Amino acid sequence: MIKQKVGAIIAAAGESRRMGGVDKVMALLGGKAVLAWVIDAFQRCNSIDHIIVIVNRENLKQCQQLVAGQGWSKVSDVCLGGRRRQDSVAAGLGRLGQCDWIVIHDGARPLITVDLIERGLEAAGETGAAVAAVPVTDTIKVAGDDRLVQQTLPRHSLWTVQTPQVFRFDIITEAYRQVEAEVTDDASLVEMLGYKVKLYLGTYDNIKVTTPDDLALAKWLLCHR
Repeated sequence: MIKQKVGAIIAAAGESRRMGGVDKVMALLGGKAVLAWVIDAFQRCNSIDHIIVIVNRENLKQCQQLVAGQGWSKVSDVCLGGRRRQDSVAAGLGRLGQCDWIVIHDGARPLITVDLIERGLEAAGETGAAVAAVPVTDTIKVAGDDRLVQQTLPRHSLWTVQTPQVFRFDIITEAYRQVEAEVTDDASLVEMLGYKVKLYLGTYDNIKVTTPDDLALAKWLLCHR
């Protein structure tokens, strides 16, 4: 069987507005940048062939130096992102060239593992699209602008979506070409075209660093792995 080509896009172009002046992807975690933990995992994953890292203008030179210094052989490009996350991913797709599968991951989720990447690729083989997710553990209520409860959702059917999100190349490129709606994750674009998206079990420690408290939690989780 011919090995299929897998490209990875690491989206790390966010503005870190809630980090109190610290850039979340360059913040130190266990002695190295948050983003370095992410790239390391994709570099170690045997299924990944090429990696594109998307950063903002402020981090471009620093990230290029980081890649050169670490010698990550699979990183084929470091490029600028756009105003929205989906603009950044679109830029990455344009740099990857032809692949069979695309794995998209947040640069601010440093506790990603090779196993989580591999299981995403396996799950995506069923439908062409799969996303990591964990069951919701809290009760979720829907409220209006007045904060009055309108509805309590059945928790058993709710999942918190994470990354990695894995797609067949033709599906995700079609979604980015045809759908113009603003979304918060890549799977939403694919869903809008009518494709089935498979949820596969993520991990509760696959957190996204958004605030200083998240960074402190990531440090604790890393120490207790």
